[in-house]
Amino acid sequence: MGFSIALIVFSALLLLLVLMHKGKGGGLSDMFGGGMQSSVGGSSVAERNLDRITVVVGLVWFALIVVLGLLMKFNN
Repeated sequence: MGFSIALIVFSALLLLLVLMHKGKGGGLSDMFGGGMQSSVGGSSVAERNLDRITVVVGLVWFALIVVLGLLMKFNN
């Protein structure tokens, strides 16, 4: 039960993080200042941190799916 709730929470969080990324035409990150162009030409610190957080949340989401699958397999 706890893993199912965690999966729902991490799914919603992953959805929000993906929507915050700047795409080809901008994204929700523009609302939070992510749309400002850097004069250096590289990605901003906020965008790199958003990338890192998204990867970590995605890995946790994947691990929760694997754990839930194993629990369902061995509980039957």
